[in-house]
Amino acid sequence: MIEARNIWKEYGDQVVLERINVKVNEGEFITLVGASGCGKSTFLKLLLGTETPSRGQLLLDGTPVRDEPDADRGIVFQQYSVFAHMTVIDNVLAACAFARPGLTGHLFGRVRRDACVRARLMLEQVGLSHALDKYPHELSGGMRQRLAIAQALINKPRILLLDEPFGALDPGIRADMHRLVTDLWREHKLTVFMVTHDLKEGFYLGTRLWVFDKLRHDPQAPQAYGASITYDLPIDQQQLRPALSHEEPLPQVLHLATNP
Repeated sequence: MIEARNIWKEYGDQVVLERINVKVNEGEFITLVGASGCGKSTFLKLLLGTETPSRGQLLLDGTPVRDEPDADRGIVFQQYSVFAHMTVIDNVLAACAFARPGLTGHLFGRVRRDACVRARLMLEQVGLSHALDKYPHELSGGMRQRLAIAQALINKPRILLLDEPFGALDPGIRADMHRLVTDLWREHKLTVFMVTHDLKEGFYLGTRLWVFDKLRHDPQAPQAYGASITYDLPIDQQQLRPALSHEEPLPQVLHLATNP
């Protein structure tokens, strides 16, 4: 479904990513880990289309990824990307409107009625059917993130991009969000890319984990080299999830990722 061919990303003389060569099948759940500033979010922006490769090709179904976001790709950020002046259901309807062609994107008549039905169903799936008329400031952090996920999924994207979506949530709410995202991934047959700083979260959710790191370093020119995918690890969920959910010692593969 997705192929990166010798991807480089540079900003002037700063190299962020270099020599990214990877293939992803439809339906995989990819988690991205690595130190801050190593290019994980930059790679997500390349997938979204808000950034373009400096060199190389990024392909979706064999053709270059469009250099602007479209309905095939939904994204959820760590900071709640919802409209403070709109109710819960109006936030999701706004996402429907943005996907329509034309200058205004307004929803009228039957189109609006159909969108309202879809929005209500999606909000029920993410557990917000009781809060349709509430405003974001009336919601908890977890509920606001559920709303952002509903916005991202309402137009039925094939690819869901998650940029540290649960970093600001407390552990109990994060566990609930893990279950929600896993259920939505399976039900909607999504291909998911998720950036996280939590290695256990990366192994717990993903079917495949990428470790981003720099293979080359120059103390005199720290920006001269970019990060690559240094480990690409398939994850056996049946083996790992019981251990991770009971706080057992990390399996050897986790030590390999943290201590290359």
